[in-house]
Amino acid sequence: MLHTLLVALGGAIGASLRHLTSLAALRILGPQFPFGTMTVNIVGSFAMGVLVELIARRFGASSELRLFLATGLLGGYTTFSAFSLDTIVLWERGAATLAVCYVVASVLVSIAALVAGLSLGRAIF
Repeated sequence: MLHTLLVALGGAIGASLRHLTSLAALRILGPQFPFGTMTVNIVGSFAMGVLVELIARRFGASSELRLFLATGLLGGYTTFSAFSLDTIVLWERGAATLAVCYVVASVLVSIAALVAGLSLGRAIF
């Protein structure tokens, strides 16, 4: 139960930070391009790289701290960071083809699922 609470707390903080980042990008850069989402994805992926290398590997952080920061905070901030980490883990294991397939399938199938969801939602309403 403690692990779930740590993930929930980190997720709430991360989602709030994502919202604030998107608002700031909208105010500063305008609505012509999804700068907020792009910023969150890039910053979140960078932070995941630093977190995994320094905290998890170098300092042997507790599973509770990793759950709070990686799964909770960064997961709430952006799931793109987890996607990026999963891709690199596959790549570093020597499964380059699988990594590329994961990227292509994730992006294309996710976009197709969104289109299907939009179509269903529009058909219902």
